[in-house]
Amino acid sequence: MSKKIFSGVQPTGNLHLGNYLGAIKNFVDLNNDKENECIFCVVDLHAITVKQDKDKLRQNIRETAATFIASGIDPDKSIIFNQSKVHAHSEGSWILSCMSPMGWLNRMTQFKEKAGKDKEKASVGLYIYPVLMASDILLYDTTHVPVGEDQKQHLELTRDIAHKFNKDFNAEDFFKVPEPLINKNFSRIMSLKDGLKKMSKSDPSDLSRINLTDSKDKIINKIKKAKTDSLPIPNEEQKLKDRPEAQNLIGIYSSISNQTLDKTLYEFGGKNFSDLKNQLAEILLNKISPISDEIKKLINNQDYLDKILIEGAAKANEIARKKITEMQKIIGF
Repeated sequence: MSKKIFSGVQPTGNLHLGNYLGAIKNFVDLNNDKENECIFCVVDLHAITVKQDKDKLRQNIRETAATFIASGIDPDKSIIFNQSKVHAHSEGSWILSCMSPMGWLNRMTQFKEKAGKDKEKASVGLYIYPVLMASDILLYDTTHVPVGEDQKQHLELTRDIAHKFNKDFNAEDFFKVPEPLINKNFSRIMSLKDGLKKMSKSDPSDLSRINLTDSKDKIINKIKKAKTDSLPIPNEEQKLKDRPEAQNLIGIYSSISNQTLDKTLYEFGGKNFSDLKNQLAEILLNKISPISDEIKKLINNQDYLDKILIEGAAKANEIARKKITEMQKIIGF
């Protein structure tokens, strides 16, 4: 049975290995399956929940689209567009926010994490971000959404909103209730300097992450300097407990190699981390360097990227506009 898939990536710039293994690599696999209809969105409306520099944001939108294409997403097979160019996303978000209880949003842990102690100064947009995400997904009759651990709660909210709209307006099955697509072989990618922190572009140390635009020398150096412990690599997964840096490097190797943790531990069990690091650096060079080279090439061809985004927005708008028009009729506009 064919799947209708929607997912998005924020244009925050400096996409890194965590973004690639956690999302984009999976997008490529979904794009390559002929049974799937895929829509991949550069979610620039989500990006402005925090203050942005306008020129940097414009460049980051193009860079995110370039990363999609350089990683192997074919714009002839999948729709690639930036969210702000399809006005139905904003309109759908407003309609859905008017029938979403505040209690549901109050339970969203990501707002609490991002707003921190000073939540009174956080934007309203950051608070209602999950409703916009629901609009993104529901406008396209999406059947499946690839999600990581940090987005599972938002997808549950999307499902609740779909059920509530259908029930409140006696519109059975108007909104499809999407299912999560969870990459079972994926290990969450953590900082190369601290295995307890997620790999992030906001980390002040560039050595904490592998950026998708890093040179070969930088990749080798960062893996060489990645934090480990003094014990040898175990041969059983349970022996990785309380060894976050070891677990992270083995998880990265497993994810980039498309193999289970057990297979990696069988391969390296009893060896020193220098052996794993040498192999990991080699695999990353083979996988990431061609992507990096292609991203740089595409960024220098802004006209091409803009053409892809404009054409993608036209295709997305055709689908989303129909759904919004039907929503307007259902609610009485």
